[in-house]
Amino acid sequence: MADPHATERELFAARLKPHRSLSRENFRTLLLFIMAFSTITTLPFLLMGAWPVVGFMGLDIALLYLAFRINFREARAYEDVRVTPIDVQLAKVSAKGARSEWHFNPLWVRLEREEHEEFGTQKLSLVSHGRRVGIADFLGPDDKAVFAQQLTGALAEARRGPRFS
Repeated sequence: MADPHATERELFAARLKPHRSLSRENFRTLLLFIMAFSTITTLPFLLMGAWPVVGFMGLDIALLYLAFRINFREARAYEDVRVTPIDVQLAKVSAKGARSEWHFNPLWVRLEREEHEEFGTQKLSLVSHGRRVGIADFLGPDDKAVFAQQLTGALAEARRGPRFS
């Protein structure tokens, strides 16, 4: 018996997220360590009467905290890629929650790679009918190469069409 949902069958799905090596708990530990170190190193300056040094060290800690807050906020961004026999969907969600979506026909879309002989895969784009959409920009070269290989295989399978049996 033929599968009535063969055209909706998911051939490939991936959620791509920026890599962050420092968890929030580890960040708190790091910040406490830096604050303790800063307090120990500024205490002699304070005792000698050079009190402006305390303010500058506090400013350094505040700027470090702000930089990590921005980093963690940017980590909320992600991309969803889904391939079915009749559709390639790409959704990009920014750190602020703004969502952009693109749909491509798998027969006409191609994955374009920009390779560097020393550094590997630098850029990936989905290209169809003059539209070019960058994809997986925040992944490293090795991760981009693996993702590109998987997506290329899914696109090839989608081009063979749905299987109804």
